Amino acid sequence: MADIERLYGEYYGFIYKYLLGFCHDENLAEELTAETFFRAYINIASLRSEEKAPVWLCSIAKHLYYAHYNENRKRVGMEAAEEIADESDPAEEVANKILASQVLRQVGRLKEPYRDVFLLSVLGQRSLKDICLLYGKSESWARVTFFRAKQIVIMRMEENDEL
Repeated sequence: MADIERLYGEYYGFIYKYLLGFCHDENLAEELTAETFFRAYINIASLRSEEKAPVWLCSIAKHLYYAHYNENRKRVGMEAAEEIADESDPAEEVANKILASQVLRQVGRLKEPYRDVFLLSVLGQRSLKDICLLYGKSESWARVTFFRAKQIVIMRMEENDEL
């Protein structure tokens, strides 16, 4: 069984950077990282293999981020609208936000592991080498998975006339 203190020491920085890639807020990333390790401590018995610890921790972190995002979506939406009103070119800002929203919607529809590899690479700003180590696969697997995920998103957006 894994020792939570060792996992904390070994993966704290990795999980913090992973969450920072999602939220781009140091305080929130720190808070979610602490919550991730708290949840890991409570559920350590569900960790079947220490080799899977990084994937397991990322899964906990991702779910915590999504829960936080869903709870604060309405408030964030209103703040984003206020920011758009303050921008010098509101039409361009709105178009960029709409496009980003459409891309994220299509990414959310991807099946595993495509969704996670895409999110880790783009939002989590992890290298494909880091991702392949995380999954215990080859670097070419990570490259192919990311490429396929990107192609699926582009294809779906073209089909829906979102591009």
